[in-house]
Amino acid sequence: MTIRLLTGLFLLVFMLGCSSTKISSDYDKEADFTKYQDFHYLGWAKDSDKILNDLDKRRIEEAFGNEFVKRGIKFVDASEADAAVSLFVVVDQKTGTTAYTDYYGGMGMGYGYGRAYPGWGWGGGMSTTRYQEYDYLVGTLVVDVFDTETKKLVWQGVSSGTINENTKNREDRIKKVARAIMAKYPIDPAK
Repeated sequence: MTIRLLTGLFLLVFMLGCSSTKISSDYDKEADFTKYQDFHYLGWAKDSDKILNDLDKRRIEEAFGNEFVKRGIKFVDASEADAAVSLFVVVDQKTGTTAYTDYYGGMGMGYGYGRAYPGWGWGGGMSTTRYQEYDYLVGTLVVDVFDTETKKLVWQGVSSGTINENTKNREDRIKKVARAIMAKYPIDPAK
């Protein structure tokens, strides 16, 4: 049941405008990315299908497929492909802590002797700090591109961020995240 709950929540990590979303990539500096003219999906890596429903998997595959097409790499049958793409999803539960400090100052009246004047001034005060722990979910989407001839990993893109419960515009967010990850791919989209 927890996994089904995560199914609905996972894709909410794709809030590109959120500052907690991080995009990174790495690639084989020796690989010739211009030779990859077509690709196929290897399928979802182990346990990813337990986190995502079929609709979300198709949305993600379509978003990445469109980004590959923009780079001149088309989707084909597995036996004909130059590159193989694997997708992987991980959701981790984390615990964070917030602290809030209330400052209470005191007002005191002082009266001086001799040439001093009576007046108001700030006196001693106290402060109280409250700590609160909270749980949150971090989702990570990993995209791996393999050379089908050598079976070696040639590129990896990763998006990681805090999951937010807002379900609005899910498809648009998926497209934005796919675009952001693929912006790190060594071949730029055709203009």
